[in-house]
Amino acid sequence: MTTTESKDLGAEELRARAAEALTRARVRSVALTDAVDDEDLVRQHSKLMSPLVWDLAHIGSQEELWLVRDVGGREPLRPDIDDIYDAFQHSRADRPALPLLGPAEARSYVREVREKAFDVLERVPLEGRRLTEQAFAFGMVTQHEQQHDETMLATHQLRQGDPVLHAPEPPPARSGELPAEVLVPGGAFTMGTSAEPWALDNERPAHEIAVDAFWMDTTPVTSGAYAEFLDHGGYDDERWWSPAGWAYRTQNGITAPRFWKREQDGWWRTRFGVYERITAGEPVVHVSFFEAEAYAAWAGRRLPTEAEWEKAARFDPATGRSRRFPWGDEEPGVEHANLGQRHLRPAPAGAYPAGASPAGVHQLIGDVWEWTSTDLHGYPGFAAFPYQEYSEVFFGPEYKVLRGGSFGTDSAAIRGTFRNWDYPIRRQIFAGFRTARDAGPDEVG
Repeated sequence: MTTTESKDLGAEELRARAAEALTRARVRSVALTDAVDDEDLVRQHSKLMSPLVWDLAHIGSQEELWLVRDVGGREPLRPDIDDIYDAFQHSRADRPALPLLGPAEARSYVREVREKAFDVLERVPLEGRRLTEQAFAFGMVTQHEQQHDETMLATHQLRQGDPVLHAPEPPPARSGELPAEVLVPGGAFTMGTSAEPWALDNERPAHEIAVDAFWMDTTPVTSGAYAEFLDHGGYDDERWWSPAGWAYRTQNGITAPRFWKREQDGWWRTRFGVYERITAGEPVVHVSFFEAEAYAAWAGRRLPTEAEWEKAARFDPATGRSRRFPWGDEEPGVEHANLGQRHLRPAPAGAYPAGASPAGVHQLIGDVWEWTSTDLHGYPGFAAFPYQEYSEVFFGPEYKVLRGGSFGTDSAAIRGTFRNWDYPIRRQIFAGFRTARDAGPDEVG
């Protein structure tokens, strides 16, 4: 919902929108867990990820904590499992050894929690308390579930065996020939938000920030362009890598993006159980920050800062205001972006001309999360809400900010202000990037 719309909505309309968002998330959670048998549900497919059954019960546990107990004031259903499903108590690698709920018990638990959460949604006042104002708590829980759905989708990518997920192909490129880069004008703009009803604490508050003029890639870097970096020996040339990136690459024997393999006839990759030739025209995915940084150096460019990314995505020079999305304030439609696991791969560069920003930058939302050069930090005036562990404990140089969402991100969990973050070594996530460069004095105009 847009900020203006949310102010005009009555309580019943807010309840209906919250119920729809919660239901859409649950349909996806069920589909991701029902796609495999119970043996696959309890198996750890990678030390980097939890068993799928842990994610499912964790979704229910968080919903119980926030909607049933806190917002609803109801008696706990399963206080005995709180510690087991506390993401800060146990690392992903250690979770299989915990006394987890089995598949049947986990499914029963999340159903019972949801029934009680819907009862709370019908009865609780949506005003008078910050946690329930504009149905915020229900939006927070929806976004949490969708984020874990994307995590479970990443687990499916790491899973061995025959394909179990299926989806239609994304649309073809529709924009015609696009310029390689576009100029984003310098100056101040409004970054972040103070009014978006379901925005999370690290997106707040809105504040003015200035950036110098810069050039940004029109589309994310494609697999074909990235293959040129590989074929020119980019992974063997220390010049392009930061000291930390080179150490990581050499110590771990990394020679290509995750899931890529060189065959006699070129580069191939595994995608959700399908072994296929890379698609040259689609954004590269499963690259770490260090790999993205090295490619940018090889190309004579750099990664954009987070502020540059947001200005390219949101600033409208015609009105001087920042939009919710590159295309405007309306919610993402199928014509705007590749979101919601509608397709199981990034769409080709140029597939969503209707989603371009006023600056002419394409596919800033959906397809692949985009690494920026910025460490995660709080904005001026940041205040943790509703709990410190949502984002504040991650502030610092250990984490890099990613923007824009991926093909596995739901529209409820992405907007022009949404901030994601991860370690710079992460490659199992659906991350790609685009590059930027400073604009010279003679280019600003």
